[in-house]
Amino acid sequence: MFTQADLIKQIKSYNPEINPDALAAACAYAQKMHDGQTRASGEPYYTHPIEVAGILADMRMDPATIITAILHDTLEDTPATYDELKTRFGEEVAGLVNGVSKLTRIESQTVEGKQAENFRKLVLAMSEDIRVLLVKLADRLHNMRTLYHIANEDKRRRIARETLEIYAPLAERIGLHQIKEELEDLVFSHINPEGRESITNRLSFLRQEGSGIVKNIIRELKTLLKKSDIEADVTGREKTRYSIWRKMQRKNVAFEQLSDIMAFRVIVSDVEQCYHALGVIHSHYPTVPGRFKDYISTPKPNGYRSIHTTVIGPANHRIEIQIRTREMEEEADLGVAAHWTYKIAEGKGKKSALKKDLREYRWLRELLDIIEHEQKPEEFLENTKLELFQDQVYVFSPKGDLVELPSNATPIDFAYAIHSDLGDKCVGAKINGRIAPLNTKLVNGDSVEVITAKNQNPSPTWERFVVTGKARSHIRRYIRQQQRGEYITLGRAMLQKIYQQEGYEFAEKGVQNVISQFRAEDAEDIYAGIGSGNVVAREVFRAIFPAHKTATVKKPTDADAEQAVIAKKSETGGGALPIKGLIPGMAVHFARCCHPLPGDRIVGIVTTGKGVTIHTIDCDTLENFSDTPERWLDVSWGDGPDAPEAHVARIDVVISNEPGALGTLSTVIGKNGGNITNLKITSRSFDFWDMTIDVYVSDTKHLSNIIAALRATPQIASVDRARGR
Repeated sequence: MFTQADLIKQIKSYNPEINPDALAAACAYAQKMHDGQTRASGEPYYTHPIEVAGILADMRMDPATIITAILHDTLEDTPATYDELKTRFGEEVAGLVNGVSKLTRIESQTVEGKQAENFRKLVLAMSEDIRVLLVKLADRLHNMRTLYHIANEDKRRRIARETLEIYAPLAERIGLHQIKEELEDLVFSHINPEGRESITNRLSFLRQEGSGIVKNIIRELKTLLKKSDIEADVTGREKTRYSIWRKMQRKNVAFEQLSDIMAFRVIVSDVEQCYHALGVIHSHYPTVPGRFKDYISTPKPNGYRSIHTTVIGPANHRIEIQIRTREMEEEADLGVAAHWTYKIAEGKGKKSALKKDLREYRWLRELLDIIEHEQKPEEFLENTKLELFQDQVYVFSPKGDLVELPSNATPIDFAYAIHSDLGDKCVGAKINGRIAPLNTKLVNGDSVEVITAKNQNPSPTWERFVVTGKARSHIRRYIRQQQRGEYITLGRAMLQKIYQQEGYEFAEKGVQNVISQFRAEDAEDIYAGIGSGNVVAREVFRAIFPAHKTATVKKPTDADAEQAVIAKKSETGGGALPIKGLIPGMAVHFARCCHPLPGDRIVGIVTTGKGVTIHTIDCDTLENFSDTPERWLDVSWGDGPDAPEAHVARIDVVISNEPGALGTLSTVIGKNGGNITNLKITSRSFDFWDMTIDVYVSDTKHLSNIIAALRATPQIASVDRARGR
């Protein structure tokens, strides 16, 4: 068991001037506060903070951080108060302990909600002082080391999953690779013990069979470098069990097919020697294409520096080699904590300043941005995981700045990573100097330039392909704001329409009087409910005028949907509700079965939680709603600049099976101002092919012109607009 004496001895090994009395006072206070508390193992709870302090002492942390570790659970789990900690141990320690603590009990109905709220507070606290995160990671590491004492398997797996999804990626983001790897391995033992055991056994077999090979490779690399007057330490280390398993899953290969289970590290004195060693190794061994990365000239955002290369080494073994200086080696293991070192000068211990403010990390700024804009705790947690738990791709801005993004990131993700306003106003992108679609997946080394427009806003379709939490958070926030605004506009218009039909003049006061009946906060909530289909407009009207008797509305007839709508109009009276200015995909959706176009006679179907779906008046789908006349809404297109510029029309084409026919078809559509968005061949024969084509057009007149031009083309046998399917 790690004791107070062990802790003081460990700290003195790197800071001889440590004040043992301050540490002893913290230990005594923590022991007193935790008296009577035990852990799942049955040990006194006090042993846990001492172990956490020991982990931080391994990282050579300053006295304030060590004392914080000793006291880190006192505010949360004991009668201790912030003021008491401040009086006894100073404002710095009290502030750090307060940052590590959860501060308040979270009143949430779900585990996910509690987890999200706790993590939200951790992000805010660690943005002020990195040591909060370091203590939290050390706390989680010791808890994971002792997790097997918890009897409840579901609880163990939940804690392990949280560690894998949040804490291990956080450790990686600040360069704590040793802690990250140990956390992942401990998680592996709980979420997949059989897989971990299998890899452990295979590694043991490999060590027995290949121990001589590893020694030979190390000896040969040392000899090769020494011949070129390079003094270097060369070591070989196995990849972690979890990283091996992930690679097997990602590449869908067996253990025996992996060729880089061992990595060799070359440690030299300075940066110049790094590149000298690289030149010697590359001139002697064939390199593996695509496996070279220079993180010295272009460090990772977490500060990691090293050269990585893979070569066909001794005895034709494919080996990965990492080349770095001793300083880089220390930073690779301890990350940002490596900057918290002590310099011994003239017999006095002096702490060096932290070289990098945590707020300089782009990923933390983006987490803070998500906190600012995300409404639901569960969405915040989802977007946080997106931000942290993904492999990375490195691209460049036009100015040459390196930007780290998750794999499969797109120009939209890049734009939001640079600045929120840049993402909101993005209309296009250039990748390596060429215009590219916004859903293009970026690859390492791409240079990305974002094209913007003042009047642009985020598109709801972007959410389908963005991968960063920040981009998704901003797009969802915009959709929520716009969607609610459109639901309110649509709902108010629908209620006003009923007022008109029943011979009343619309007044806001009547809606105000029934707010409590619909459990709404204000009139806008009621309008939004009507517009989204969650509240029936006529029920609101009846609540406002309970004495009014409304004539029974006849159901649309099954025989003819168009006549049903006409009959309904004649019964209810009033003009059609215009959909002018409503953005498709928000409160209004265009049916994919009939693809309505401006110029078509249309009808709206109110769908619960979705708003209004627009169909052509002769769409076969309308027969499905003949028994629910209250869902039918008489609508019109409206005019003016707010109307959408392009709509998808669907046509059925029979084309001759001859060379050049398809090219002629696309040329005719293009010359008439159409743009093919989708093409599907539905039937093939020796002479003719049947196909369905989606085309962007402005209205029915535009579509008629395209159909006429196609019918005049010799290679095309027939063209018709596809309707209602």
